[in-house]
Amino acid sequence: METITHVGCAFKDNRGEIYNLFEGQLSHVAMITSKRGSVRANHYHKLDHQYIYLVSGAYETHSVDVRNPSKRQVLNVRQGDIVDTPPMIAHVQKFTEDSVFLAFSTRLREEGKYEDDTISYPVIEGYLNKTLKTTE
Repeated sequence: METITHVGCAFKDNRGEIYNLFEGQLSHVAMITSKRGSVRANHYHKLDHQYIYLVSGAYETHSVDVRNPSKRQVLNVRQGDIVDTPPMIAHVQKFTEDSVFLAFSTRLREEGKYEDDTISYPVIEGYLNKTLKTTE
């Protein structure tokens, strides 16, 4: 299932602060904005491991293990949290405030690779990307 870690300040002096957001292998990073009330994702990834760092705002993350749909959870995400979403975990973000987040992915997002790895899965009511496959 998904986990949340709050990222605290790793170093601070009179020049400013350093926050270590991620260590590991990444293939893609995106900055995304979302309006309060909007829904994003409602899908899962077969192979991609995704991390979302919330720069500002707040949202609920809802998730389901697609291998065992009785395993469901809802977590509240706040500024400074990073959400770790492993493969095969369907996830959706429901924004409770206008938000900005960074999405880190372990797989490339270039044309075709994202669509081949991403399966639409209605975790909650809301936006579904109609261009994605719905079953495997």
